[in-house]
Amino acid sequence: MFLIGIAGGSGSGKTTFAQKILKFAGSDQVTHLHQDSYYLPTPPKDLYVKDRPNFDHPDAFDWPLLRTQLRELKSGRAIAAPTYDFVTNSRRSDTLRIGPTRVCVFDGIYALWDEGIRRLLDLKIFLHVDADIRFIRRLHRDVKERGRSLDSIVAQYYDSVRPMHRQFLESTSQFADLVAGEETDIPAQVVASKIKTVLADSHNTDRA
Repeated sequence: MFLIGIAGGSGSGKTTFAQKILKFAGSDQVTHLHQDSYYLPTPPKDLYVKDRPNFDHPDAFDWPLLRTQLRELKSGRAIAAPTYDFVTNSRRSDTLRIGPTRVCVFDGIYALWDEGIRRLLDLKIFLHVDADIRFIRRLHRDVKERGRSLDSIVAQYYDSVRPMHRQFLESTSQFADLVAGEETDIPAQVVASKIKTVLADSHNTDRA
């Protein structure tokens, strides 16, 4: 499997970018995996900031499960990916079957954080988007999709999102093969073209 990793700050548009790639690639041999699904079943108490879970610290994720399942996908096997409920801040009981496919697009704030995972990635992408744009996008998302209040979103941004971005996340851009900005249509088309080449090569190998 050809594995693509897309990292970037909260609200940088990672999922939207991944969906554009899938649209432009136009193949059922391309699947999409979210790192958000791999938050620990319940937020670690030692990571709480002012009585709120810190979802922006690397230790908030279930790295052993994520590494294992990415290796499974890389080897051409299907996985039962976990699902996460951001309203209750807990892992759901249901899972989502992912793969096997020729290509997987994996997105998440720390997609490029773990060295072992970076070794699995065939293409590493970082979305560099200005902080004000990321904050506005996060604000709209958390109000509409996660039922949060304006005050709680602003407090979380100052208490954990911004400091974690500066301390842990921003530096992972150094590992990227491609850095894209706010405008992602052209980069998505470039990545989709690469995917089409990978799929064509795989098809020719199968026929040989």
